[in-house]
Amino acid sequence: MKHHIENRIFHIEILTPKQDSAAIESDLDKFAEKYTAVVDAGYIACITDNPMGLLSFQATDILPELGLPVKAEQLMIHLNTFHTKDDLDEILNTAVKIGARYLLVVSGDGSERMPRLKPESIGETCNTVTSVELLRYIRRTHPGAFHLGVAFNPYEPQDHEMEKMRRKVDAGAEFICTQPVIGYNEHAAAVRAFGLPVIMDAWMSRKLHLLSACVGYTIPEEAPYDPIANLKELQTCYPDCGLYLALLGFKTQFPLLKDLWKQTEEQLP
Repeated sequence: MKHHIENRIFHIEILTPKQDSAAIESDLDKFAEKYTAVVDAGYIACITDNPMGLLSFQATDILPELGLPVKAEQLMIHLNTFHTKDDLDEILNTAVKIGARYLLVVSGDGSERMPRLKPESIGETCNTVTSVELLRYIRRTHPGAFHLGVAFNPYEPQDHEMEKMRRKVDAGAEFICTQPVIGYNEHAAAVRAFGLPVIMDAWMSRKLHLLSACVGYTIPEEAPYDPIANLKELQTCYPDCGLYLALLGFKTQFPLLKDLWKQTEEQLP
């Protein structure tokens, strides 16, 4: 992950098709096109796990099915706690088999349609499995197989959030990815004190109001927001961090990325 940051390599979020898609063939083609573009550009493809609680295909299903190449340094798979033990083990075993090495381990968004991992199934005695328990399980069952990252929310009460992060680090986290950050955020900056590589999430949709639930207050739908300007600001504010681009517009925004790091560095004092 330090290599990604030092070499200014963007992490690009890619959503897999929903399992109930009415246009599955078209969705698969679009996924393959985006994935190929990201990898060919030298960026890291970050593939989500049932985003927003919507049942979607797993990276470990879709990459082998489509015959897409896996380059260990250009793939990060999200993994949450809404799986059965058998499904979790299949995902992990397949990830090893196809050569995936980076996992972003999160508690995740679930729904009534999704099973939640039972603590006793992974040798835990807690009431609910969080990313901490999932980290421990992966470390125990696949020692040395993965580089494991975790999420950080700068909008939660920080005493509680920093304590959670300490437990994640103790459980084996190797890098941190924040929730979407708009401009300079002192809480997001503070997480660097853990001494791990940090990736700042850059929200690339103009629909800033979609972050209302994340930040804990209502953002008006008409709130003005320039995602490219925010991305440039994050590059300037956090030169020692990586950048994760969420909901990137591939037709309009992706072609602009090539020169963004160069442009920003030229503006630095």
